[in-house]
Amino acid sequence: MVLRKLSIAAALALGASGASAQISGEVVKIGVLSDMSSLYADIGGPGSVAAAKMAVEDYLKSHKSKLKVEVVSADHQNKPDTGSAIARQWYDVDGVDAIFDVPTSSVALAVNEVTREKKKAFIISGAASSDLTGKACSPNSVHWTYDTWMLANGTGGAIVKTGGDSWFFITADYAFGHALERDTEAVVLKNGGKVLGKVRVPLNTQDFSSYLLQAQSSKAKIIGLANAGGDTINSIKQAAEFGIVKGGQNLAGLLVFLSDIHGLGLQTAQGLIFTTTFYWDQNDQTRAFAKRFAPMNNGKYPTMVQAGVYAGVLHYLKAIDAIKSDDGTKVVAQMKRMPTDDPLFGKGRIREDGRALHPAYLVEVKKPSESKGPYDYYKVRSTIPMEQAFRPEKDGGCSLIK
Repeated sequence: MVLRKLSIAAALALGASGASAQISGEVVKIGVLSDMSSLYADIGGPGSVAAAKMAVEDYLKSHKSKLKVEVVSADHQNKPDTGSAIARQWYDVDGVDAIFDVPTSSVALAVNEVTREKKKAFIISGAASSDLTGKACSPNSVHWTYDTWMLANGTGGAIVKTGGDSWFFITADYAFGHALERDTEAVVLKNGGKVLGKVRVPLNTQDFSSYLLQAQSSKAKIIGLANAGGDTINSIKQAAEFGIVKGGQNLAGLLVFLSDIHGLGLQTAQGLIFTTTFYWDQNDQTRAFAKRFAPMNNGKYPTMVQAGVYAGVLHYLKAIDAIKSDDGTKVVAQMKRMPTDDPLFGKGRIREDGRALHPAYLVEVKKPSESKGPYDYYKVRSTIPMEQAFRPEKDGGCSLIK
């Protein structure tokens, strides 16, 4: 287990002793736990660390805060046992107060339980499972950015309503894929569609040929890709090689990121429809963020996961300053009491079940002729208001909801 400590401590330590009276170790220590080296590294990874650093620097400057803040990071390798071990080490030995990001839902669900046990704070941006605000909800967690219910209802609902009423699922075989398939299937059936088949695929698969052939032979109008990152890129590229779209079937990318479109290229990705909660070219504030972020991330523009890390860190630090404590349970409670308002997601709120509410967007990938340059990839087809974008609180089965 290798921890990579990125010290960004210390900003504005003027009079810090007063501000840190109830701050453990007199420093707020943030841990970014992500996939740093495998199929989700472009989604979160080093870019999430860069986003956390930017958020700390921006918060301390703009709020003239006296907090001392430090960021550390680690690679969970998409393994729940590794993620849990890092979380325990961070909480018990290294003085980490809160963990951010954590793509891979199986890892996030494991870290969620460790965080609840240790009474720390867990601000999730990378994981998708809607169970994190449902049956696995915790008073110590906030789920930012997106989840499988949002993706299913945004993308799946739109496709079924426009004629895509028969589906075959190619599903990543772990908690995230299962949840995304489950939530999308429910939307398809609710809207009068049918599911003709499904196949489970091991994480980080390189050869999708046998799975695509099953989907092709099903004659389903829509092949739903309940996967992410490198798996999405590989399945779409190989589907093109098989001529699946030319043969009359369509692909539904149920979770697609800006980094995926960049990896695929517009020639291959054009016309894909999917749901996102952040796009760098939405307004002056998001464009300014992307311009600052890219040089810190090897020229790569921010994904919605990385944007969620930035927004989550801002709100977390604001809550600590408000109560003058980094006690995890108390900070999360304060985060829920305060409305959210940041330059990337705008104004919103955090529900009692831990779901952060903000708008979502149904987007379409531009044709090569429509793009003005690198990362100019999306057209916004519609905006989904925040109260409609996410599952109703009463329907999630969260034990915190009375």
